[in-house]
Amino acid sequence: MGVYGDRLTAALGGNWRNCKFWPWITMTAAPYNYSYIFKYIIIGDMGVGKSCLLHQFTEKKFMADCPHTIGVEFGTRIMEVHGQKVKLQIWDTAGQERFRAVTRSYYRGAAGALMVYDITRRSTYNHLSSWLTDARNLTNPNTVIILIGNKADLEAQRDVTYEEAKQFAEENGLLFLEASAKTGENVEEAFLEAAKRIYQNIQDGSLDLNAAESGVQHKPSTLQGGRPNADNQPAKEGCSC
Repeated sequence: MGVYGDRLTAALGGNWRNCKFWPWITMTAAPYNYSYIFKYIIIGDMGVGKSCLLHQFTEKKFMADCPHTIGVEFGTRIMEVHGQKVKLQIWDTAGQERFRAVTRSYYRGAAGALMVYDITRRSTYNHLSSWLTDARNLTNPNTVIILIGNKADLEAQRDVTYEEAKQFAEENGLLFLEASAKTGENVEEAFLEAAKRIYQNIQDGSLDLNAAESGVQHKPSTLQGGRPNADNQPAKEGCSC
């Protein structure tokens, strides 16, 4: 299982799929060791642990002094989903209100969204409806949204019950898990469960891979000389770079 710890402050906006430069960001040297690319976003209030979840997932480490994200950060990792290697491209968005106008552009073309709250801070749970509205309005109808109650290791400080969060998820058609970026509990499962649902949508035909907003790309079938065949390269028309 490949793990890529590359993280960067993103300056590409939400147009990763339409940009002529994106193949050189997403492609590794031949041969490919993954079959699909899924785009994820992580959303939620400031301080709920979005960046720590991403770091735990990509690096299998906990960042005790995790700085607040300014704008958007990025990470990748390859997972196996139903026997297929899938590369997850994960965009970690800032939770501060002053960055909302910027980070909303990253919702477009997301195949999966991890919506995070802090189980010890009820205010972050109360704001979920606003985050869900953005996710539903700005992503495609088949985007898989999973609700994550982070900081499950702080049970003694719990301010949001498991039952009420589960009910919220069920009422809104969301997947739901409580997790801990500190201990790693359910972090892997959160990303994997979303990927499984996305893959299921591909298999049953409800997700159109030819649609730019699907957030999914299948790898080119063949490579020549370490570069993709011309027939398989994305069209450059419409690039907004």
